[in-house]
Formats: sequence, C-alpha cells, structure tokens
Amino acid sequence: MTSSSLMLGLTLSYRPFLDPINAYDAWYLLLLPLALGISLAYKAVRVKSMADFPRHVIVMTMQIIIAMISLGVASFVLIEYLLPALLPMKM
Repeated sequence: MTSSSLMLGLTLSYRPFLDPINAYDAWYLLLLPLALGISLAYKAVRVKSMADFPRHVIVMTMQIIIAMISLGVASFVLIEYLLPALLPMKM
C-alpha cells in the first residue's frame, strides 16, 4: 500500500467522535430507540420470568419517554415563567 492511498483512506474514514452525525434536526426521534435499549438491557437482568419480559419492557420504555417529556416541559415552565417571575432582571 502506498503512502498516498494510505492517507486517502485515513482522510475518508468515518471518525464518530470527531465527526458526529448531524442529527440536530431530529434528535427527539432518537429517544425511542434509546429508551427501548435501556429497557431491554435492564429488564433482561431484572425480570424473573421471560414470559413477562415484553410487557415489562414496553411499560418501562413508556415510563422513560413520559418522564423525559415531563422533565422537558417542567424545565421549560421553570425557565420561561417561574424564574422571571421570582427573579426579575433589571436592565
């Protein structure tokens, strides 16, 4: 392998931590697979009977998604409405 082809291969390679995927427009769509993966891994270790496994995973996935949405709404209300009312800024 020549040095020019080696350099070309290094410059065209994908570097996930240096060149992340541009998912800024659809970041919220990544919540479902993340919650599902966390639920699968956790319940695979914790559930006593595998017959109950799918139901437990679905319930935990929904709990994670609802909790994340609730925390986002609570943060928005706190920052946009409560803090300005409690601590008004003087310009």
